[in-house]
Amino acid sequence: MLLSIIIFIPFLAALFIPFIHKKIPNKHIGWVVLVVPLFLFIALCKYITAIANGETFIHTIKWIDSAGINFTTYLDGLSLIFGLLITGVGTLVILYSIYYLSEREAIGRFYVYLLIFMGAMLGVVFSDNLMVLYVFWELTSISSFLLIAFWYHRKMSRYGAQKSMLITVSGGIGMLSGFIMLHSMTGSFSVREILTMIGGFTDHKLFVPAMLLVLLGAFTKSAQFPFHIWLPDAMEAPTPVSAYLHSATMVKAGIYLVARFMPIFGGEAIWFYLVSSVGIFTLFWGSFSAVRQTDLKALLAYSTISQLGLIMSLLGIGSAAYASGIQTQSILYAQATFAALFHLVNHSTFKGALFMVVGIVDHELGTRDIRRLGGLMPLMPITFTIATIGSFSMAGLPPFNGFLSKEMFFESVLHMRNLDVFSVGAMGSLFPVIAWIASVFTFVYCLIIVFRTFFGDLKLERDDRPIQEAPVGMLIAPSLLSLLVIGIFFFPNVIGQYILKPAMAAVYPSLSNSEELIPHISAWHGWDYFPLIMTVGVIVIGVVLYMYLRYWKKVYTVTPLTWNLDSLYNAILMKSEKGAATITKTYMTGQLKDYLVYIFGFFIVLIGGMLLWKGGLSINFENDAPITVNEYIIVTVMMGAGIALLFVGSRMTAIVLNGVLGYSIAILFVIFRAPDLALTQIIIETVTTALFLLCFYFLPEWSKEKSTTFSKAVKGAIAIMVGSLVTVIALSVQGNRMFDSISTYFENAYELAGGKNIVNTILGDFRAFDTMLEVVVLFIAGVGVYTLIKLKGRKEGQDVEDK
Repeated sequence: MLLSIIIFIPFLAALFIPFIHKKIPNKHIGWVVLVVPLFLFIALCKYITAIANGETFIHTIKWIDSAGINFTTYLDGLSLIFGLLITGVGTLVILYSIYYLSEREAIGRFYVYLLIFMGAMLGVVFSDNLMVLYVFWELTSISSFLLIAFWYHRKMSRYGAQKSMLITVSGGIGMLSGFIMLHSMTGSFSVREILTMIGGFTDHKLFVPAMLLVLLGAFTKSAQFPFHIWLPDAMEAPTPVSAYLHSATMVKAGIYLVARFMPIFGGEAIWFYLVSSVGIFTLFWGSFSAVRQTDLKALLAYSTISQLGLIMSLLGIGSAAYASGIQTQSILYAQATFAALFHLVNHSTFKGALFMVVGIVDHELGTRDIRRLGGLMPLMPITFTIATIGSFSMAGLPPFNGFLSKEMFFESVLHMRNLDVFSVGAMGSLFPVIAWIASVFTFVYCLIIVFRTFFGDLKLERDDRPIQEAPVGMLIAPSLLSLLVIGIFFFPNVIGQYILKPAMAAVYPSLSNSEELIPHISAWHGWDYFPLIMTVGVIVIGVVLYMYLRYWKKVYTVTPLTWNLDSLYNAILMKSEKGAATITKTYMTGQLKDYLVYIFGFFIVLIGGMLLWKGGLSINFENDAPITVNEYIIVTVMMGAGIALLFVGSRMTAIVLNGVLGYSIAILFVIFRAPDLALTQIIIETVTTALFLLCFYFLPEWSKEKSTTFSKAVKGAIAIMVGSLVTVIALSVQGNRMFDSISTYFENAYELAGGKNIVNTILGDFRAFDTMLEVVVLFIAGVGVYTLIKLKGRKEGQDVEDK
């Protein structure tokens, strides 16, 4: 039960923030919001010991039970890691944002969006039901859209928000299709239940498509190549948003999805090749692209893409454990997943600190342009220290936590050379090479962050803007993250035993009893440890490349490298908008006659064509009553009035002829001995005629449209076909009854509802809610019309005053 409460607390807080914001000064609202993630983090910490001992917690709230959709929360080692990151980093981000955001900003709205996002992320990682998970998944995209576009007056903020929304939501829709396929195969929406029965469906025709669609959702959300292009543009968001969404939480949702579904799809070669290959290439491309950036935030964006690729590639390698029949080798491959989870935690610490450092530099100097920075170390010593710790941890240097997980990464890719499943072959030898090259570029851009920003000559004039260290409050959050970076290096096995071990048990339930699955994390393995040799090579080559950066950086101007996916995205978006506008202008002519042609034409083709195809047009007159002379006369009058309506030139005459049709129907009801219907028809017809007269009185003079002979012929043909089709359908329905009529139920209206008038009883009792809602709709429409009229009158009066 507590898990469900934990998910909803941020949403409830977001609901009350606007009201609290009005009662207290702007600068205090952040302190109120800070209580929410701090409380949630403490609440989740209480589960650590129990989860480490192998317990899991599940709670179900009935929702749409008939469809198998219930609000089921599930807490195990894997979801606990993400829950702690969401709430822990969220606490520090809110603390940081209190000092970062100006009181003049719409900070109430900012915290509402941030809390909605926090609740959505918690819903993603704690949901066991696929449909509920999808709802929260898309809610993270919506809330991140609002956060990225927080400064909506900026064009690039709107552009970045739109871009992230289009890409991540598109992937989410694909993921939803995969979830539906899984349900179609297994009959369940529960991840736990699907895991227990999926073994019998691996040969199902929907198994591979479901896998690919789930990966599509994961890759788009975690900014994997080629879907990574949304993340750099999302950096237009305020720095606290970047530190939270794009380094510790939202982009990790795809990582969570891959880890969670590894027990379902992990034994398949397609899963292994896609996850590992996409991940390793994303690692290389992100690190290679980061070096060319001149904006610190853009550099960190590409570094995030690169690090996410590293984690994704490790999860891909770890999935080989499900295909290996040898227990020892399975454990060896599974340790790659351990490295992925370890680096997941490490990345959240050092990348969160680095984003906050960039925010401090931008906040104090007013620029993030590397070309304008330099010489800040003596002026901002604490910021420099935090930046050094974060950058060197990301570069994989001791004594920082990134060194430990980077060494484990090197060890895992080296094991690819001996992988005996999926016919890896030469590809296994290519992985260590790509990983090493990408690490060299990672080392280079880490040196750029430290040395180009804090060393060298001071390029900014002090007279223009005083350069000083950030306020203490703004330094607390990145300082705590930096302390974690160092603390994890010296005490890594604490996290290994209490956090990572239960997470591994969730990813590998069949191997969870093996102690070898959880390696002892050590900073030193001897000089003959090959990953250490690779690290030394990274340092040496990285330093050389950094020293000669200005010479070889020209490689980025080579033509193939200037062709990028952003240009392709913009071209597709522009072409789509132009195409949509062209199509819309084709049928949105502003003429009612054209719209009627579309509607009736669609009706003729779809309904008439389907009835002909299925042989549904069969007329049977055997059970029909004979037609009397009175009925022939009334029908003839109605036909005459209907035809005459087409040729009259006066509104008054048209209204009278329309009334003839309505009152003739009332006479038919009398002949058919239905006085209730006749009375109702007379009342409605009278009111309708009065309304017509009232409305037409205010309309301009009626001028009949001049139509060509061809236009008249088309309209006539459509009218005849629609009339004929409706008549034939009515006769077919009358002559072919597949089920007993429900009218016998309403014949007992007096006994069931106490009304003698069946029509009134149906409207007022049997379908009272429908009638009420119809009245509400009419009321809303009337209010809207009245509002538009008043606004138009006010605007015209204002225009007169202006003149």
